[in-house]
Amino acid sequence: MTGLRRWGVTTAMVGREDEQAELVAFVKSATGQALVLRGETGVGKSSLLGHAAALAEQEGHVVIRAAGVEAESELPYAGLHQFLHPLLADVARLDDGTRAVFDAVFRGVPGDPPSVMTLGIAVLSLLSLSAAQRPLLLVLDDGQWLDDSSADVCGFVGRRLAGSPAKMLVAVRTDLTSRFDTAALPELPIAALADEDAARLLDHRYPHLSRQVRRTVLEQARGNPLALLELPAHLAGRTGDLPAEELIAQHGVPLPRRLQRLYGARIAGLAEPVRSELLRGALDGAGTPSGTDTVPGTRYRMRDADPAVAAGLLDIDVVTGDLVFRHPLVRSAVVQMATPNQRRAAHLALAHVHRENLERRATHLAAATVDPDEDVAGVLEAAAESATRRGGALAAVAWLTRAAELSENRTGRSRRLADAAFVAAHAARLGQAHRLVQADLAPGSAESPASVLAAAYQALYQDGDVRSTHRQVSAAIEKLRDAGTASGSAEPEEVLTRLVILLLAISQYSGDRAVWESTRALLDSLGALVTERVRLYSGTWSDVTRHGAGWAEPLRRTAADLSDLDPWDITRHATAAYHLDILSHYRPHLQRVVDRELETGAVATGMVMLHQIMLDQMTVGEWAQAEETGQRGLDLATEHGHHLFAAQSRAYLAQLAALRGQFGQARDLQAEVDAWARPRGLGFLTQVADSAGATAALSSGDYETAYLYAIGITQPGTFRPYAYQASRTLLDLVEAAQHTGRVEQARAHALAARDAGLPSVSPRLGLITHGALAMTAENEREAAEMFARAESHPDAARFPFELARIRLAHGIRVRHVQGPTAARRYVVPAAEAFERLGAAGWTERARAELRATGAPPRASTPNLASLTWQERRIAELAAGGLTNKEIGERMHLSPRTVSSHLYRVFPKLGITARAALRDALSRTDALGRTDVAQV
Repeated sequence: MTGLRRWGVTTAMVGREDEQAELVAFVKSATGQALVLRGETGVGKSSLLGHAAALAEQEGHVVIRAAGVEAESELPYAGLHQFLHPLLADVARLDDGTRAVFDAVFRGVPGDPPSVMTLGIAVLSLLSLSAAQRPLLLVLDDGQWLDDSSADVCGFVGRRLAGSPAKMLVAVRTDLTSRFDTAALPELPIAALADEDAARLLDHRYPHLSRQVRRTVLEQARGNPLALLELPAHLAGRTGDLPAEELIAQHGVPLPRRLQRLYGARIAGLAEPVRSELLRGALDGAGTPSGTDTVPGTRYRMRDADPAVAAGLLDIDVVTGDLVFRHPLVRSAVVQMATPNQRRAAHLALAHVHRENLERRATHLAAATVDPDEDVAGVLEAAAESATRRGGALAAVAWLTRAAELSENRTGRSRRLADAAFVAAHAARLGQAHRLVQADLAPGSAESPASVLAAAYQALYQDGDVRSTHRQVSAAIEKLRDAGTASGSAEPEEVLTRLVILLLAISQYSGDRAVWESTRALLDSLGALVTERVRLYSGTWSDVTRHGAGWAEPLRRTAADLSDLDPWDITRHATAAYHLDILSHYRPHLQRVVDRELETGAVATGMVMLHQIMLDQMTVGEWAQAEETGQRGLDLATEHGHHLFAAQSRAYLAQLAALRGQFGQARDLQAEVDAWARPRGLGFLTQVADSAGATAALSSGDYETAYLYAIGITQPGTFRPYAYQASRTLLDLVEAAQHTGRVEQARAHALAARDAGLPSVSPRLGLITHGALAMTAENEREAAEMFARAESHPDAARFPFELARIRLAHGIRVRHVQGPTAARRYVVPAAEAFERLGAAGWTERARAELRATGAPPRASTPNLASLTWQERRIAELAAGGLTNKEIGERMHLSPRTVSSHLYRVFPKLGITARAALRDALSRTDALGRTDVAQV
């Protein structure tokens, strides 16, 4: 399966016919796309990349190769620089704004570090420009070692290559996590070779093995091509490495580790100067294949290491003549076998080699230095400043922290720790910033409850830290309770109440049963110190299925007069109202005051209000307005560094995109939210992400995927405690279960909703509970009765999407039992509602059902709800007479991107020419106002 060397043209490809066919189709595809090859170490990913690269060159592509290197994984944008260096000459042909982005990242020109989106758009523009004459293929090996900044940009770009002349091919290992795991890019799994193919490869390479050795190799290698090529020499005793009986004894050791040990045995047999040369190369990322070191002079070049070549540890690159590691496992083995003193000596030598490259020199000096050294600390400080200018804030924090450790006096240490905390804060690492500041506090000093409150607010809302903040705030509450200070004066009582409400917010974002039970137990211990308002928040924010009953009426009464409440108290009540599906009572006030709050500095409160307005717009079917509100909230959260709120905005936008059938956008947002929220334990957000996944899958007719997402939130027949989406996704689980033949589970879940008393908790839960009971009814009489209760619910019109789903499902059932004519009464209003809402997938399904009933085809009505906010804005500007270039300048987009948006807008509005935009927008605006009025 392997060729002569990594990136070379392969001489034999055994057992990879299917993978080769996939890569041929990928390379020859007329449109841009990305593909990730995922497999274990040594499975042959690099050979397949080389095969694709050679094929692309034969097809006339420009091929740019890069490789992730562990030694560079902390250097911001090191990988992206590899990829783009051959194209940077074209940057001069880009507009001023795009050039400024590249200058900030790669040239250190002062300016604000660009976001992933800004840099990603700039990279897309560069790729389009560079590939204008010849198509372009970007090939990345060992993507798991790419620095996070580069990987995030590559993921952003990879998801948006459609329609461009550029492609991206990435290989990653399955045993190591990387940013590509959540990049939402198409994947091609590379499995081990089948037994027959493994035997063919072994016999081709080693035709004279004894029967016993051959059998042992096949058993040990388990279809791994690298093992098939490396083990025979050891088992046959040709190299003096580990004996066969020791290899057999290692049967339970993971294969990569066993191969690494084999390489280690060879390394141990080398002379000290050769081992030192290999170590310097390994620590500096040397020895990567030809074509990947696209930036001259950035890596150490090994020399005088012929014995390592003879030992099968290094190869000679046929293009450059450089020494290259045979496999990344060799590099890892070299580093692991070195002593700490040997590694420090190698780093010191490399720091001298890179004396003209500030950041590489700093990296090596940081690892080479043990004792305080002010000169080294100064270099690290300068490197941190450089990294910060280029958007590498996390690397800057690490360098500044290390600089503080190496400072020779307390003044320098304090200043550098303060700088590290400052940068960490701007990088949304408020928990880390707090720890850095705490590290410089005098011994014995204790935090006050107010300082705990301030630190926890920052850590939660700006970094999503629910784990440590829950512990810290709980401890502060217990301390106040035990000291009895809360009952002694008004001030401690106010601090206690604020701490308790913050603890409830932390628990809500965690969405974790253990966290909530701990919180509620602590509240119980406070007795009379807990106010009625706090009890309302606790009951509604936690689990409405078990604790929400009885709170709707107090919330309605409060909504009638909000004049005496502070803005943050209004948003807390509105959050409770959302959980009970009566947020519309608060929305008029929220819309009146949100701009004032944003303008007068209560930005966090204003962002919460935008979330709440968006949620109600989604509920009542104002989806185009909801997208605009959500995007505004996201922009504000991003601008102010409130990363929790930014993730929350993306989660809601993912739900909205899923409802509208914008599956690519929904998947991108869902993956982004999940990747940020899941490691932090933010169950509130991961549940929204899973809900978006279920909605998107249902909309596209992928019921099995929808079911898997739904049961990830709660199992059929129960509502997982403190999982707030458990009751909200009732219809999703029931419909997905029914469509996948899990009729009993669907019925059990509907009955569980009824038995849990959900209809008495909120109007929406009443509607969907009766709808679920109608869908799963065991006889037609019950189905009709439950449907009638759902359709006649006094608040049914406030939930048009849910009502349309219930009508469609009932219409399908009626058609099967009573015939097509009887079904039309339910299907027609469902289809009209879906079309009015802009629910593309559901509209198509309803139209198909209408055709099954024999109803005459109905022409679709252009609707602005089907346009994204960005599409609508572009359409309005184009209707006003602006050119694509002028629109792009206003919206910070390329003219090509504007053209692509208009290409999608025309069919949505039912037009074919730019001149028809003004009339189409006016017509659909009028229709939209009429529809909303009717709802």
